Amino acid sequence: MGPHPAVAAIRLAVRRVLHDVLTDRAENYSAAPPVPLGEPPLVLVACSGGADSMALASALAFEAPKLSVRAGAVTVDHGLQAGSAVRAAEVVTRLRAMRLDPVESVAVTVGREGGPEAAARDARYAALDAAAERHRAAAVLLGHTRDDQAETVLLGLARGSGTRSLSGMAAVSGASGRYRRPFLQLDRQTARKACLVQSIPVWDDPHNTDPAYTRSRLRHEGLPALEKALGKGVVEALARTAQLSRDDADALDTWAATVEESVRDESGQLQCAKLYVLPAAVRRRVLRRAVIAAGAPAGSLFARHIEEVDRLITGWRGQGAINLPGRVEARRQGGRLVIRQG
Repeated sequence: MGPHPAVAAIRLAVRRVLHDVLTDRAENYSAAPPVPLGEPPLVLVACSGGADSMALASALAFEAPKLSVRAGAVTVDHGLQAGSAVRAAEVVTRLRAMRLDPVESVAVTVGREGGPEAAARDARYAALDAAAERHRAAAVLLGHTRDDQAETVLLGLARGSGTRSLSGMAAVSGASGRYRRPFLQLDRQTARKACLVQSIPVWDDPHNTDPAYTRSRLRHEGLPALEKALGKGVVEALARTAQLSRDDADALDTWAATVEESVRDESGQLQCAKLYVLPAAVRRRVLRRAVIAAGAPAGSLFARHIEEVDRLITGWRGQGAINLPGRVEARRQGGRLVIRQG
């Protein structure tokens, strides 16, 4: 008799990603971490102790040895709740019981920039990046599910940030494709069921039900209300929207990169007349790339900033310079768009 369907589903998802990691490592070895090619690669799982990441850890522990992959784990202690260090130690104990190695807990300090959720996320990824570098890991697996993807799409829709914002989370992201999300096609209930049938203890983060957090309100109030009004297929539809939006955004990004040099003059300045005739979606991507190249931090650059710069092209009325994040300034001079850091 085979494993429970939920267990089989999570294992298959991880097996596919491990195959991808091994293939990428072989094809791009010159850009890989400095580990001898004959040495088994290390794949880490980022584990909070919740159902999604514990299910992911269990699947990695099962599948990795069959592919000669070393499996390890990192749990990040954000220090935001009483007893967080003790809980992190418990997670480490459970992960080691799965025979993952190395396993470590990393304590971080969460700042305030961008709000509590964004600050915690920034601190977490910084810790995971450092752990991956320290252990020379080939990849770090993240337990985001289809439900998380649906929530991310809705949050992007609420921000009104365009196609890229609606693209949700990529299956592969980070430097050299470090982060992999095997569960983006699986729902949260499948991961929880896999833990239940394997008797894996899980921790339910109280922040996930705290109405003070936007994502928590969306999860427990917003999505249920949408499902009640529109039917049960909302999560699947939103996840599908993410993939379609990502495909469109990737194509437009490629187009923008291709035409960027053709809209510059011999001195490298952007020519307003040539920018004007581009489709708006392509033109704004060219502008965004130029502003970032001038020194604006990508994370602080929003759609409204690019719209203001775009008006120097499409709504020119003699207006002055546009001030942008990172002390970058954009102004129109003699039919050219000059973008520089002040």
